[in-house]
Amino acid sequence: MMEFGFSLSPSSAVDLDKVDTSRFDRLVEMEPQARICIGCGSCSATCTAEPYSGMSVRKVLLGLQRGRDAEVDRMLAACMLCGKCTMVCPRGINTRHLILSLCRISGKGKEGKA
Repeated sequence: MMEFGFSLSPSSAVDLDKVDTSRFDRLVEMEPQARICIGCGSCSATCTAEPYSGMSVRKVLLGLQRGRDAEVDRMLAACMLCGKCTMVCPRGINTRHLILSLCRISGKGKEGKA
């Protein structure tokens, strides 16, 4: 087999009919603001943890909608709850409260940090 200097990556397609979105649905019940995120990336641009961990509220919400719970849990663990993302959100979403609610749903304890 000849080498051409590249390799094929596995497909990252998500079958939305088979994805478990129960965590996202529970989050929306607790925090209806989760639905109004437009995915602009302002939260990522100001996040202190993002350059080191890939943390982003936008990515967390997309991960929940796509059933990528392990990826979401990793990002939640990296969040420092500094609140910078809340200050720059053009939709006025209280992202800090959203993350705390997600941690409650997940059973991860960040309640004491706020």
